[in-house]
Amino acid sequence: MFKITVTPRFGDIDGLRHVNNTVLAVWFEKGRNPIFRMFTPDLDLSYEKWKLILVRTEFDFLAQMYYGSDVEIRSYITHIGNSSFTIGHEAWQDGELKAKGKAVLVHYDFIEQRKKPIPPDIRSQLEKHLVEED
Repeated sequence: MFKITVTPRFGDIDGLRHVNNTVLAVWFEKGRNPIFRMFTPDLDLSYEKWKLILVRTEFDFLAQMYYGSDVEIRSYITHIGNSSFTIGHEAWQDGELKAKGKAVLVHYDFIEQRKKPIPPDIRSQLEKHLVEED
């Protein structure tokens, strides 16, 4: 499992003084960076080097998050297929689970415009962060 801490910025807050729902997608993406590095260690976004494409994302908002308290983003692997894998995400604030979500990514070759099997060495790295869902 990977963990990062995010400090909500003033601009992340909506008119009701909540963390705006659009911010969660950005925070969860930031939480995926260690996983991105398994495929592209230097995070080079060129077509020749970048190897992932996002095909699905979803979020469940469980409780309100507010300005003034850090949020811990937890990211882990919930499923590994032949060419795709699923990342689970959680947002925790003040010791409470406030939101959760999933993202499905595909190992993809942008030059050939097609999916590719996940290489065995990367698969073994992903497996180290595999968490069974309840």
